[in-house]
Amino acid sequence: MTKGTVPFVTTPFVTPFVTPFVTPVPFVTMEATMYYTSIYPSPVGTLALACDDKGLVGLWLDGQKYHGDGVPGPLQTKDDEPLLVAAKQWLDEYFAGGNPPISSLPLAPIGSAFRQGVWELLCEIPYGEVTTYGALARQMEVRMNKPKMACQAVGGAVGHNPISIIIPCHRVVGTNGSLTGYGGGIQRKIQLLELEGVDMSQYFVPTKGTAL
Repeated sequence: MTKGTVPFVTTPFVTPFVTPFVTPVPFVTMEATMYYTSIYPSPVGTLALACDDKGLVGLWLDGQKYHGDGVPGPLQTKDDEPLLVAAKQWLDEYFAGGNPPISSLPLAPIGSAFRQGVWELLCEIPYGEVTTYGALARQMEVRMNKPKMACQAVGGAVGHNPISIIIPCHRVVGTNGSLTGYGGGIQRKIQLLELEGVDMSQYFVPTKGTAL
């Protein structure tokens, strides 16, 4: 894989797993975590952003599968929340054709150790390039020291990515060139890849599959 901007130091999987994303503070009081949200109008439709006081926990496209999935509390609208403002500035640069570093934003996606590992790999896919579900599965085999990793398991983790666009799950395609498997819809996946300058002539839209 071509060297690209990596938002954190990549470390091998160990037991117990230590996530490279923002680590939640251990529970010490009865005070509930607050989750904030704001809307961002974009060229691919309305985006919903969400964060806690540590980092970004969600970015969902309008109508996306698993919208709000994983956030354990209610979302309070707060347009001036600094983390959400920073995420909007990141999106401004991205949709203007720039390549803002993922590392400029504190990310705190909520998910299992396995899913966190897959999302980490997604962040390593360079801007304007793609990888396959099979390639991700092979990388997870090495990191978890397992002889075999099912592409379906990796695909499930990719599909449940809660921070779309910024954690670039749209850069994953089928081994045969199929554009299947994007929760925000195939046309939006195409828009994002075209924005990044990917040559789309080698890929195709499947006649059936997920998130068509």
